[in-house]
Amino acid sequence: MMITQPETQTSGQAVSMRKVVAASAIGTTIEWYDFLIYATAASLVLNTLFFPTHDPLVGKLLSIGTIGVGFFARPLGAIILSHFGDRLGRKSMLILTLVSMGVATMLIGLLPTYETIGIAAPILLVVCRLVQGIAVGGEWGGAVLMAIEHSPPNRRGFYGSIVQIGFPLGMALGTVSFFALAYLNEAQFMAWGWRIPFLASALLVAIGTYIRLHIDETPDFKQNVREGKIERFPVLETVRRHPKDLLIGLGARITEISWIYVITIFGLSYAVTNLGLPRTLVLGAIALGAAVELITIPLFGALSDRIGRRPVYMLGCLAAIALAFPIFWGIETKDPSMVILAFVVGMSVGHGIMYGVQASFLSEMFPSNLRYSGASLGYQLAAPIGGGLVPVAAAAMVGVSGGSTWSVSLLMIAIALATIVAVFYAKETAPAVIKGYGRASRVPEPLVSK
Repeated sequence: MMITQPETQTSGQAVSMRKVVAASAIGTTIEWYDFLIYATAASLVLNTLFFPTHDPLVGKLLSIGTIGVGFFARPLGAIILSHFGDRLGRKSMLILTLVSMGVATMLIGLLPTYETIGIAAPILLVVCRLVQGIAVGGEWGGAVLMAIEHSPPNRRGFYGSIVQIGFPLGMALGTVSFFALAYLNEAQFMAWGWRIPFLASALLVAIGTYIRLHIDETPDFKQNVREGKIERFPVLETVRRHPKDLLIGLGARITEISWIYVITIFGLSYAVTNLGLPRTLVLGAIALGAAVELITIPLFGALSDRIGRRPVYMLGCLAAIALAFPIFWGIETKDPSMVILAFVVGMSVGHGIMYGVQASFLSEMFPSNLRYSGASLGYQLAAPIGGGLVPVAAAAMVGVSGGSTWSVSLLMIAIALATIVAVFYAKETAPAVIKGYGRASRVPEPLVSK
């Protein structure tokens, strides 16, 4: 076992946490903004413009299927970009991932349609989705490490959770962008209106790049360079030295990602298609749920600094289990107030608790010289399952059961139980509650075998 001391900072060298957190959160905001506008466009227009077939359902399935392309590319991005993140630094990868995400998103807004260039149109669309997925695969790990490795160890939970509010911010911005387009008629929306949200991301990318260029590399990485702790193949070393922690990270994340995508993808489709609820009502409920998460995410991140990561994460799992049936019961009432309440509680409680503590919990499992690789892999390996397969499985189950959601609720409970097992076998990583260290302790990383 080994504990290293953090790099000492004088008052003149103190990092502006406000700037660091803003630089980190801007990337996650763009990630989730891109996700929402693409998912919405895939359901509304991309099927017609890029996948025209004689059967509209086939075109819609092909269009929505491109969402999954991004999810399955994320682990590849985690492998490639975390390798360089642990070798070259967090800052350089953060700039690369932000620009890559932004360029791919803007290109989608500029792509010619199938009517113009034929089969090349859907091929180029898939390529853009692959670039987005690879960039996102390396974005999250670098973003949370930039915030966490700059912050005092006894406040890592809080500052890590601030990065996570990029999710509700991005969802809110994406929702607002399509609400604004509701004033266009269908011909205008199909011709050019749908492109506006994609092109508008250029502003976010420009702001984010400027901020990230003006922040310093993290103290932990600079210390690794000084002490010669840079691994030649950090991803391989992470797999070799910390296989259990990687599995725990995957298990810990699977409920959070499954829960939010079942609500925002399957829940949206089920409420609108199966129950006939207005799309504006459901999108508004999702936007409100995201807004409430601006409170719950940092609240539970800060709580984890005081009582530990594991208890808070367990609380999130229990909340997901308790809400698995009531959320769908609320939606199925078709009463607008109950529908809104179901989405808001499902997102802010069922998702927000786990998401708030996730950044610090997953990153603290690994030593600083392998932290980018470990955190990224643990986080992104769950993406194809929870974000790609679970919503599809939920839709299939509802179809087989004749429109009933009880099987989906049971699926979510089973996934949450798997996460409880993973967290049970995890070590507590919050420095303030690790045995032998008080709240004033400045332990730069958890007790991990080197």
